[in-house]
Amino acid sequence: MATVIRLKRGGRTHDPYYRIVVMDSRERRQGKEIDIIGYYQPKARPEPITKIDKEKLKQWLEKGVRTSDTVRSLIKKMDI
Repeated sequence: MATVIRLKRGGRTHDPYYRIVVMDSRERRQGKEIDIIGYYQPKARPEPITKIDKEKLKQWLEKGVRTSDTVRSLIKKMDI
């Protein structure tokens, strides 16, 4: 199965939040996730909130899971 770590959108109009999930790459964006490893809230005040479970991320990356461009940039910002 081709898996990928990407964002799954939630929230309402003009107030999004995203879950960082592991899912089948052939699944649609709102499809069933395999594992939830964190979240990202870009509209939080005073600054955006990003939480990622480093242990789960490390386990999935060791299994060869790819990351989306956006998730890759979030990981880089957190210095993981």
